[in-house]
Amino acid sequence: MSTAIEINVHVLKELEYLVELHQQSGAPNTVQSVEDLVGYVLASVADGSRRPGAWERQMLNMMGLVADCDEHHVYRSDYGNPSSQGE
Repeated sequence: MSTAIEINVHVLKELEYLVELHQQSGAPNTVQSVEDLVGYVLASVADGSRRPGAWERQMLNMMGLVADCDEHHVYRSDYGNPSSQGE
């Protein structure tokens, strides 16, 4: 499944520039397109949401994206709401 998202034109220009820098100079995790970059960032957010001890969780904490409930502080091996697993 894929979903289209809208990106502010100024943000898009910066992401394009970031990709350009990666292509010119390399990086520890080089991306080849804005789509690759956005996909990597969103996967990191999802991993940080389900793995409290992961480096990605630090990113969510700094951005204020960790919910104030016990449930969001429990490791989950699968993505999504655990109560809907197996549906």
